Parts: sequence; C-alpha cells; structure tokens
Amino acid sequence: MHRFLILCATFSTLLTATSSARADWGTLTGQFVLDGTAPTASKVQVTKDQQVCGKFGLVDEKLVVNSDNNGIAGIVVWIYLKRGAKAPETAPGYAENAEGDVILNNKDCRFEPHVVLLRTSQKLVVGNLDPVGHNTKIDAVKNVPVNPIIPAGGQETFSFPKEERLPTKVSCSIHPWMTSYVLIKDNPYMAVTDKDGRFAIKDLPTGKWTFQVWQEASGYVDAVDLDGKKTKWKRGRFDYTVKAGDNEMGVIKVKPSVFK
Repeated sequence: MHRFLILCATFSTLLTATSSARADWGTLTGQFVLDGTAPTASKVQVTKDQQVCGKFGLVDEKLVVNSDNNGIAGIVVWIYLKRGAKAPETAPGYAENAEGDVILNNKDCRFEPHVVLLRTSQKLVVGNLDPVGHNTKIDAVKNVPVNPIIPAGGQETFSFPKEERLPTKVSCSIHPWMTSYVLIKDNPYMAVTDKDGRFAIKDLPTGKWTFQVWQEASGYVDAVDLDGKKTKWKRGRFDYTVKAGDNEMGVIKVKPSVFK
C-alpha cells in the first residue's frame, strides 16, 4: 500500500511538471520603422476597367510606410525551421481555428489583405466583392498553383497542404497592378506587421528559436538597427530566446536602402 501511494505521488508530480512546462508560452512583439524619410506612395496606372477601378485612388503597396510614425506595414516574421525539422509544439489556443477558413478578397480592385497568413491545415477562401471579374493567380511552388477566374460576387476555396519556404505571390492578370502574398506554414507561429509596423507572434513555446523576416520590396530584411546597434540578419534570420510571458524586441529600425 505504501509503495502504491509513492507511485501515485510520483505520477502526480510528473503530471504536474509536464502540465506546467506546457503552460510556459511566450509572446514575441516588436515594431519595424523606417530609419529615414517615408516615401510618397506612387499612384497606380489603371489600365483596365477604368470606370470601376479608377475611382479608388489606388497606390503601389510594395512598401507601405505610416507617415505618422514611420511604421512599416507588411513585414512578415515567422519561425524558421531547417529542412526536416519538427514543427514546434502548438499552444492549445491555436486549435480553435486550426482547420478554419482564411479570407482573401478581391476588393476595390486590390487584394485585401495584402499579406495573408495561412496554415497548411486551413482553407483559403478567395472572394470577389467587386462588380467586375478578377483572376487570382497563386504561384505556389510546393503546392499546385491555381489561377481561377472569379466572377463578381463569387468565391472559390483552395487547400495548400504543403508549406512554402517563402511568401507566395498572388496576382491578377486582368488587372496587373494587383498583387498580394500568402505565407503558408505548417504551424501558426507567424505574423505580419500592421499599419504601425508592429507585430506579435503569440504563445510561442519557450526556448531559443530562429526567426526569419521578409518584405515584398526587400526580400529578406537582412540589415537593421536594434538597440542602437547595426545588426546583420543573414537571409533575414535572427535567434531569440523566448521566455514565458511578454518578449518585447522594441523598435527595429530599417534603412530605406534595404528596400531598393
């Protein structure tokens, strides 16, 4: 009986320790800002369906900088894993939308959102909210590329079961100024900066991880100023030890020359 109680106590301790370890999640945050003068967004030349698309005041979205705080939108950050490496343990909170739909709309003769984050277990729903038809050409490499014609008010759903190494370009051949990108990964640990240049990757497993940073105009973001120091990120990669709770990287400055 005494031995049985000891075994039960030992098992209970192990179970508690395991549960505690799995509760150790950290959130990585930061803000990318342009270390220089914010460029003026160039107007798009509308060459098709001018009566519809010409009224939206479209601009080139390759590099979007907030004139109020120089925050850079559309920078993508994700956990980098070497080929064949096992995906990190996923926090329980991500289970709810693991097989959900992610929306990419043709709206106002542009793609919304400009950058989409998609897990291999999710479905990409491509809609058309415009009164004119669009095609949505997704140039996947590991997955089967698609290029459907989506009529006004229509939508189509696609699966991409294999992760892609880099963000995949999306375009519309009918309206050639329309582009966007979709990052397809087999885990949820990725983020895209908002209009203020801020990003957050929530509930990461604690420990040392490698992250990769990419932006449409620059490709890899490989040169930054972090904590007042010029830093090189080879192929846009940096290592960071995630601790339980909040992990704030602060302001990450990027020179305009990186985007040329």
